Amino acid sequence: MMQNNYEDFKKEFHSLSGIDLNSYKEAQMKRRINNFISRCNCKGYVDFFDKIRKEQDVLKTFITYLTINVSEFYRNPMQWQTLEKDVIPQLIDHFGKRLRIWSAACSTGDEPYTLAMVFSDFVPLGQIEIIATDLDKEVLAKAKNGLYSEKSLKGLPAKYREKFFAKQDDGTYRVSDSLRCCISFKEQNLLKDAYPRELNLIVCRNVCIYFTEQAKDGIYARFSDSLKKNGILFVGSTEQIINPEQYGFESIKSFFYKKL
Repeated sequence: MMQNNYEDFKKEFHSLSGIDLNSYKEAQMKRRINNFISRCNCKGYVDFFDKIRKEQDVLKTFITYLTINVSEFYRNPMQWQTLEKDVIPQLIDHFGKRLRIWSAACSTGDEPYTLAMVFSDFVPLGQIEIIATDLDKEVLAKAKNGLYSEKSLKGLPAKYREKFFAKQDDGTYRVSDSLRCCISFKEQNLLKDAYPRELNLIVCRNVCIYFTEQAKDGIYARFSDSLKKNGILFVGSTEQIINPEQYGFESIKSFFYKKL
């Protein structure tokens, strides 16, 4: 029988959802979960687990909340400019223009659509293959739908906004079909599911900060296995990898690592 403590909740939640909370930093995750439990007016872990087991809509909302979906187009512009000026030309030199790209933990789709736009300056859209994955079904549905608020586009260069978005009657913006055709959205758990293979570029930003050191070790090693030699890993602005050589990488620019 489940006891009213975090350890028991983690075990039962793993069985219910497939999400292993042991791989996330405990203090941070525990605080978020306790906040959500309070919002639901539940008395504790047992009461809350009973609720998410019985109410699918609450379970879905909880998973979306847990997976910390913060995303925007062209987030951290200087990093995208490094990708454009230095990294994409290097990838094309090594591999040609048919490139296979993975946007891992893609959230609401802002990142993979940004990738497609940036790569379209170098490669015909029909030659771009982007695999975009996330744990959360709800954000994947939003990503596939391709409708965004004006606010979420605020950081995007005007040339991309004008070329790839159409303003709708309700004030939202719909991404063009030409971009959507480059991207396949799939559900995936980074901690347990198979990774795509034979990749030229992996983009995984502002995700690994939530994982324990052990979980991060496993993810970076698997990223390395998934990349072709001279492929690139692009990480977030707070995720510089200490001793990248242990995973078979070398740092080529801040936040960019090449597989040796």
